[in-house]
Amino acid sequence: MEKITNLKQLKLSPKVNPLIESSTPIKTKNGLVVTKMGNDLLDPETGEQHTHALIHTIKTINDANFLKVFAEGVKKTFELNRTEMRVFQKVLEIYEKEKMTGGYADSITLCWFDDGLNGEKIGMSDRTFQNGLKGLLNKGFLSPKLRDQFWVNPSLFFKGDRVAFITEY
Repeated sequence: MEKITNLKQLKLSPKVNPLIESSTPIKTKNGLVVTKMGNDLLDPETGEQHTHALIHTIKTINDANFLKVFAEGVKKTFELNRTEMRVFQKVLEIYEKEKMTGGYADSITLCWFDDGLNGEKIGMSDRTFQNGLKGLLNKGFLSPKLRDQFWVNPSLFFKGDRVAFITEY
């Protein structure tokens, strides 16, 4: 989009609204904002497509902050309690160490022994860990595979540096 510097020299468009089809990114201090109209969101209950206004904010952060921003976004989105969040962060750390195939690992081992997760002390009791783990299972982060092994939700556990959190009103 062309920056306007003189209101007396505006490029007029009396018959067509140029903003309807335009989705030119607007630069902000920390990234970009793109707006557009779309009809690609589905109602999860009916499957119907709905027209919506989309305000897409693209924030640029360094790799060190990505994990922190991602974890905070997940906490807010899924309304994780303190225990669920602590367990999610530990599970995420374990996931990051897993052997990846095609950019992600499909399952992880979470075994409680020697007063710790996979033998490593994590600053919580077995009971606290189990409560957090139950929360993650109930919220679709993990699914049982075998005893002490869990499938991971690839939308929540992945090797990458991009994520979008969408809130529809």
